[in-house]
Formats: sequence, structure tokens, C-alpha cells
Amino acid sequence: MDIFVAIKQVPDTDKVKINPETGTMVREGVDSIVNPLDLYAIEVAIRLKKQHGGKVTAFTMGPPGAEKALKEAIAMGCDAGVLITDRAFSGSDTWATSYVLSHAVAAMGHYDMILAGERATDGDTGQVGPCLAAWLGIPILTYIGSLEVCGSTKMTARRLVEEGYQKVEVDLPCLVTVVKEIATPRLPTLRGKKFARQAKLTVYGAGDLHINDSCIGLKGSPTKVAKIFYPKVTRGGKVVRALNGADVEAAVDKLIAFLDEHGLIEEVRA
Repeated sequence: MDIFVAIKQVPDTDKVKINPETGTMVREGVDSIVNPLDLYAIEVAIRLKKQHGGKVTAFTMGPPGAEKALKEAIAMGCDAGVLITDRAFSGSDTWATSYVLSHAVAAMGHYDMILAGERATDGDTGQVGPCLAAWLGIPILTYIGSLEVCGSTKMTARRLVEEGYQKVEVDLPCLVTVVKEIATPRLPTLRGKKFARQAKLTVYGAGDLHINDSCIGLKGSPTKVAKIFYPKVTRGGKVVRALNGADVEAAVDKLIAFLDEHGLIEEVRA
């Protein structure tokens, strides 16, 4: 079974910065990590390889520094890594990103399944996985909490929904986005780190993928950020300090009066 795992290098969640002019994320000079939710997809892929044989290939689109994320995936147990990088891709939204990834997947060759985390912690849209499946014309299963491959043509899965879970069946190849409940990601081993250090990544640029230049980067992104601002929390409330019993009674009376004034107290008759 050949499995592709889509991963993303993201800034540490407390260091996310946005360019106010372009509305795009600032990645230069910011410490980056593998998107935490993608680690679960890597773990599932490695387990499936152990059960059914085959090969696991991690792939990502990003700046040259994103090779660090691929090396970490290989250290965890992936067999190979593919880096899709080009200055022309800069500023791509989810539509343009999935367009580029679909061409990369086509260039990577045969696959039985594509796995990904259900969303990235930077953009937090959860759109790239479904968009990629749409470009490739394959089934998509989202929010998967467990899965089982049946033979070489079908897979059953348990999908997380608001009411509980759905049990679904899908034909292979397909794309699956997973949630945290599906597995516990392993840590890279010393042997894995040595293998990752020596591993040679496959690198694709815009010219290698024969893509339409008008569909990538900022100019190829239909999503436009109109305004960037940081919300301000302002409260004009009153602070009542209750230092003794009389103060407590007065504070309670004021609270009841406030609630009554705003229609928040409803009389209940026995």
C-alpha cells in the first residue's frame, strides 16, 4: 500500500504574525514546527504500512526551510519526502495551494491513500484536504477517528460528527483527514534521525509541475483579505468590593437591580 501524507510547516501557535498589507502570514524569522495535527496522519500512515506493507511518502509545499518538517516525518518512520517549493507559490490561499499540491501528487506517481491532519493550526480552515481531493477527483473523508483497510480496494472508517460518529465505507484511492482520537504520534528514534539526515528529498518547482501561472501565488488566489486588525476587549463595568457583611448585602442588591434593569430576571411562581 502506497500512502502519501500531506504535512505543513507552521509557526509556533503563539508566534503567528500577519502582514497587514498582503494579508498573508509572515514566516521569515519565525520558529516553525510540523503542524501538530499532521503528526497523527503520519502515525496512521506508518501503522498502515506495518500492517499492509508498501511505502509512506510525506509531501509539503512551502519555502526551502520546510525540508526540516519532511526530515522530521522521515525520522518518525516515513520512507521519503517531497518538497514543493518556488517563489511563485508565495501567498497562495487554500485554493491555489491545493491546485499546486494536486499537480505534485500527479507527478509523485501511484498512491492508494492520501492522509492529512484535519486542519493546520495557522490558517485553521480545514479546506486544503477537501480541495485537493476535488482537484484529484477522489473521495474525501473528513474528521476520521479510526479506519480499517479492507483488502486492496475499500476502507471503512469512523467519522466524528456533532451527534457522535458515522460509520462509512469508501473505495480506494481516497483522501482522509484525521482527528486526534485516531492515534498517539510516536517520537523520532535515533535510528530514524540518522536515516532522515542522509535522506535525499525530491524537490518540485513550478516549472517541474507544468502548472498554470495564473492559478498560483497571490494573483491566483481568489481569497482576498480586506482588513487585518487586532480585536480590543473593553469593559466599562463597575467593581464592587465587599469587605464585610453589609457590603455583601449591598453588592447583591446592586447585582439584582442590574439584572432586573436588563430584563435578565424572570419571576417563577410555584
